[in-house]
Formats: sequence, C-alpha cells, structure tokens
Amino acid sequence: METIFKLYQWEIIETIILLFFFFLINYILKKIVYSIGRRSNINIARVKLISKYITVTLLLIALLIQTIILGVEPNQIALVFSSVFAVVGIGLFAIWSILSNITSGVIMFFSFPYKVGDKIMIHDNDFPLEAIIEDIGAFQLHLRLDNGNLVTYPNNLMLQKAVTLIQKDAIDEDYE
Repeated sequence: METIFKLYQWEIIETIILLFFFFLINYILKKIVYSIGRRSNINIARVKLISKYITVTLLLIALLIQTIILGVEPNQIALVFSSVFAVVGIGLFAIWSILSNITSGVIMFFSFPYKVGDKIMIHDNDFPLEAIIEDIGAFQLHLRLDNGNLVTYPNNLMLQKAVTLIQKDAIDEDYE
C-alpha cells in the first residue's frame, strides 16, 4: 500500500486539491445563485434547478482536469471528446427543442422580469393570451387563464414573444 502511495503521490495530492477547489467553487456559486434568487424573489425550485446545473457543469470540468492529472494525453482526450460529441450531437439534434427550453429556463432565471403570481399578456399572433403565472419550470411556464384553464407555455417562446405585465402578484385565492 505504501508503495502505491509513493508511486502516485503527486496524482493523489493533486486530486485532493482538485476536490477541495471543486467543493469550494461549487459552494460559492451556489451561495451566489441562492442570494440572487432570494433578492429577486425567485421560486426556490428554480434556484435548486440552476444549482444542479452548476454542480453538473463543475463536475464535468473537474473530470476533465482529473484525466489530465492522471496523465492522459490531450490528443487522447480530444479523440474521446470528438467521438462522444459526434454521437451526442446527433442525439441532441433530435431533442433540440428540449435543450432550447432548458437554456431559456436558465436565461429566464437570471433576467426574466416577471414572477409567479404576475398577470401577463403574451402578444402572439396565432395564440394571444392573458393569464396569471402559476409556475416557472425548467421547460415551460404554467399559466392560469381567466376561465380557470391551465396552459403550459414553452420557455423558448416566452423569450421570443412580446410580453406585457398587466398586474403584479395577481394570484387569486381560488387558484391556490
């Protein structure tokens, strides 16, 4: 056991340092996201979703750095990534709409001026609608129409259409 430690001493030390920085950066970024969410009165479910996105992204970066620490050559990493991205790219092309909605959800987390409970009007030529925002999810918004019907509206369309705020915090007690 001692010979293994001596043989891979620097790799073990660098891995421990990498883990320390992974947890530190993850902690700091989550604190920042939670403070932005608290300051902007963003739903806690959306804050947790963005935190998960950050953790997964940092984990992928840490895995890439770990492969370099373990001595994998950059050209070998490039070969693996190009092969994986080719396969994943074909799969992602088939689900680009879902990815578009997830990306829009992340953008909406940081810059969407409307909150849960606001009454909005979406200026869509095909389907104009006036509704109260009940929930903002990773893929779509849940909107409650005046007649009580629930409509799901994709996040990517919310960023493409003009939206007017009619009333702030218009949630009626009947909808809760």
